[in-house]
Amino acid sequence: MKPISISSMLSLTILLLLSSVRSIRACTDLLVTPGASADGSAMVAYNADSVVLYGVLYHYPRTHGREGELRDIYEWDTGKYMGQIKEVNFTYNVVGNSNEHGLVIGESTFGGVSILDGSKQHKSLGAVFDYGSLIYITLQRAKTAVEAIRTIDTLLNEYGYVSEGESFSISERSGDVWMMELISRGDTYGKLGAVWVAQKIPDGYVGAHANQARTTTFPRDDPDNCLYAEDVVDVAVHYGLYPPSADPKDFSFSDVYNPIQFLSARMSEARVWSLFSSIADIDGSFEKKYQDYASGKDIKNRMPLFIKPHKKLSLADVMHLMNSHYEGTPLDSSMDSGAGIFASPHLPPKTAVSAANEFA
Repeated sequence: MKPISISSMLSLTILLLLSSVRSIRACTDLLVTPGASADGSAMVAYNADSVVLYGVLYHYPRTHGREGELRDIYEWDTGKYMGQIKEVNFTYNVVGNSNEHGLVIGESTFGGVSILDGSKQHKSLGAVFDYGSLIYITLQRAKTAVEAIRTIDTLLNEYGYVSEGESFSISERSGDVWMMELISRGDTYGKLGAVWVAQKIPDGYVGAHANQARTTTFPRDDPDNCLYAEDVVDVAVHYGLYPPSADPKDFSFSDVYNPIQFLSARMSEARVWSLFSSIADIDGSFEKKYQDYASGKDIKNRMPLFIKPHKKLSLADVMHLMNSHYEGTPLDSSMDSGAGIFASPHLPPKTAVSAANEFA
């Protein structure tokens, strides 16, 4: 695979300009592998759409010789003090959502079943890490995607996880692109941290996620392409979310930890449907096949985790895709009554929810 070039890293920085802000249920990530991009570089695009949040690029300079020192952790969204962790001997330079080694991390929050709300782990067990702090500290400590996945797991096992369920986009300089989904172990399982599944997007393919867990069943014997917490099923059994007699190979992460409902299909998966429909083919077959799913009418007809685009994507293509408002589809919000006389696709929050129900 072609390494990520300096120009591509600059492009990623532009694409990730909004990466330091978010609005609950308003994040969308597009993951493009080198074989699916026009210039052979990996791209991760990350939107955190909100009318009240503004783009910021955080900077964490490289450090050395601070091993063993205690570092305060503050919740990214609220600024609330969460606790302390031990520093490591060396950390990497981080700007925005990328570091000096070409590692990039984006996210979208899917929430998940309420019994595994990470805030319970904070209150009962003193868990420290929220999803935002986890991203930036991982960027300071890891060079590659797999190293980032292992770092996330190690940090959460030691210090605990306080946030809701998250989907992470992780890419590295070599061009490998992974999607990792995790959710808290809760407060009665007897162990801090989170359970998770991470899958590598095959080269030549494109993945996406938008505030809904997308990992269903996954391979257990392919560590080059799929990694997972060993107790990912055990936690579900402990909380009565998965029958103890059921075959672990049939375990679906999304169906157990973040079951699809009407709103999550219409408000979240519909964004993935819009992205995939624009690039999957030229005859509209993908759009038609999954239109009822995106509309919340047939939530059993799940979309694939990744697709092969009918053409290689340029940076401009990716930016255009991330600026979509369902234009030209049956879910085009500019055609809704709330769009007003100017047919604006930018609907106020209450109107947008109304539109979701109207299109159902």
